[in-house]
Amino acid sequence: MQAGKPILYSYFRSSCSWRVRIALVMKGIDYETVPINLIKDGGQQFSEEFQVLNPMMQVPALKIDGFTLGQSNLSVLKQVGEQNQLPWAQKAISSGFTALEQILQSTAGKYCVGDEVSMADLCLVPQVANAERYKVDLSPYPIINRINKTLLTLEAFQVTHPSRQPDTPAELRA
Repeated sequence: MQAGKPILYSYFRSSCSWRVRIALVMKGIDYETVPINLIKDGGQQFSEEFQVLNPMMQVPALKIDGFTLGQSNLSVLKQVGEQNQLPWAQKAISSGFTALEQILQSTAGKYCVGDEVSMADLCLVPQVANAERYKVDLSPYPIINRINKTLLTLEAFQVTHPSRQPDTPAELRA
């Protein structure tokens, strides 16, 4: 059975979607993006069409090899690309978001220097972006700022940035 290109149902500003985009890029997985606007038309995630795809009505959702995985089951990305068979889909049913975070913790940790940083995971950059968007003062957190700045220099974080997504409004594009 030949696997098709995965499809990521995503919203440009969704921090959860951003984490999945980062993981896909870091794993070298080519994917298509289908934007799901969380605001337009009362939220496209509530449409009948999207509910059929993802009954939880949340983004991200990743359709891969005929299976659609919601956010809580995206830990499957650890196995994607490492296997040509589908046992990872069975694991996805009972697994949580932990494995995806572990992928990024181990990867991001390579770029975060200093003994004071024991864990820098994929959640950091999207969360800092949200904090900055809402004008939260991050100056009391120099370690977080340093890690964030370092991670943002990596291609995976740059190409997956919300300002570079197909559904990003023109005024917010980088």
